[in-house]
Amino acid sequence: MSTEAKYALIGAGPSGLAGARNLDRAGIAFDGFESHDDVGGLWDIDNPHSTVYESAHLISSKGTTAFAEFPMADSVADYPSHVELAEYFRDYADTHDLRRHFAFGTTVIDVSPVDSLWKVTTRSRSGETTVARYRGVIIANGTLSKPNIPTFRGNFTGTLMHTSEYRSAEIFREGRVLVIGAGNSGCDIAVDAVHQAECVDLSVRRGYYFVPKYLFGRPSDTLNQGKPLPPWIKQRVDTLVLKQFTGDPVRFGFPAPDYKIYESHPVVNSLILHHIGHGDVHVRADVDRFEGKTVRFVDGSSADYDVVLCATGYHLDYPFIAREDLDWSGAAPDLFLNVASRRHDNLFVLGMVEASGLGWQGRYEQAELVAKLITARTEAPAAAREFSAAAAGPPPDLSGGYKYLKLGRMAYYVNKDAYRSAIRRHIGLLDAALTKGGQ
Repeated sequence: MSTEAKYALIGAGPSGLAGARNLDRAGIAFDGFESHDDVGGLWDIDNPHSTVYESAHLISSKGTTAFAEFPMADSVADYPSHVELAEYFRDYADTHDLRRHFAFGTTVIDVSPVDSLWKVTTRSRSGETTVARYRGVIIANGTLSKPNIPTFRGNFTGTLMHTSEYRSAEIFREGRVLVIGAGNSGCDIAVDAVHQAECVDLSVRRGYYFVPKYLFGRPSDTLNQGKPLPPWIKQRVDTLVLKQFTGDPVRFGFPAPDYKIYESHPVVNSLILHHIGHGDVHVRADVDRFEGKTVRFVDGSSADYDVVLCATGYHLDYPFIAREDLDWSGAAPDLFLNVASRRHDNLFVLGMVEASGLGWQGRYEQAELVAKLITARTEAPAAAREFSAAAAGPPPDLSGGYKYLKLGRMAYYVNKDAYRSAIRRHIGLLDAALTKGGQ
C-alpha cells in the first residue's frame, strides 16, 4: 500500500500505543516511528530520551492509571515502579500485536504539509534518510523531553544539573545538595538524596498542597470516584481532609499557597513532609544568585552546596514540525480538545494533556476520537464536518470550574471529568453517525 493512503504515527510510548491500538481496531492503515528500540517511551529507563530515575514510581495508582481494557495484574504494586510499567507496555504491545506497525530505531526529523498530504522525513540508526508522503500525521512523542532550565545570576562551580539528567542518588553521596523546585520529581529526588547526602535543602518559590499516597488505608486517588463534586465543595472538603492527615505545610517552612487546591497539580508524596519533620530536609527560599559553591537566597540567607539539581519541569517540544502548523499559542499548541489541529484536518496530537486522575485511559480516549474522526471523513462526512465546525468555533471550557494558575506548565491542563466528558461526547456523536451510515 502506498504511504499516501496511510497515516504516520510518531512515538511508541503510552499515547503512541493507544494511537496504534485504536487505528488498528478501526482498520486505518498507518506506519509508526519510534526512535528507541522498544515501546514504553519515557518509562523504559534504557531509552536515551527517558527522564525517569531509578526510584521512579507512578504518582497515581495503577487502577486509575491503566488502560481500561488492560488492567494491571493484582501482583503489581498500587504505585508501580518504572520497571513494572515498562513491562506493562511491552505486554500491552504484544497482546495486541502492535509492534509490527512500528519502525524502531527510526527518528522523525521533519514533518511538512505538501498539498493535502504530509511529507515525513525519517532517519534510521545507521543514518539513512527516508522521505515519504502520508495521508495524515498523528504526533505522540510525549511531553517530557525538553528540560526547562532556568537562568540564574552568577556562576555555580559545583555540579549543576536538571532532573532529566538524574538517574541515581549515588551522585549525592556525602555531598551538600540543593533541590530547586518542590514538584513531584523534586520531592521524590530530595527523598532519594536523604539516604546519600550530607545535607539536603529544598528551594521553593510558592506554596504547595501535599497529598499522601494513601488516605483511609486506600490509594488517595481512588476516593471520590463517583459523580464529581462541585469545585467549591471538593476544594473545601479535600483541604480539610489534608489538614487532618498532613497538617499545615507552612509550619515546615513552605510559603502559604496563594491559590486553592487543584488549581495547580498537587504534590503526591507521603515522605517529603516526614523527612522535613525529622530534619533530614530543610526548606529554603527561592534562589537569588550563585557565587561559586555558595547559593544566596532571596530572604538574605545563604549556604554552600556540592550539587544543585533543578527540578524545574519541561517545555513542550515538537521539534520536527513548524510551530505555525500546530498553531502555537504561548506555551502550547492551540488544538481543539488538545488533540485536533484547527488548521489541518489530518494533523493530530496525542498525549498533550495534563489532569489529575486522567490516566492513560484518557489518552486512549483521545486516540479513539481520532480513529473515529478519520473513519468518519469517508464513511460519515456530515458528522466529520460537524466536528470541524465545532473545532473552528469557541474553545470548550475544560476547566471543570477550577481557576487554574496562569503558568506555562498549566497551558494544557484540564479537569479530567470535564475533559473526558467532552471527548466522549464527540466519540458518541461520531459513533452514532458511523453506525447509522453502516445500516
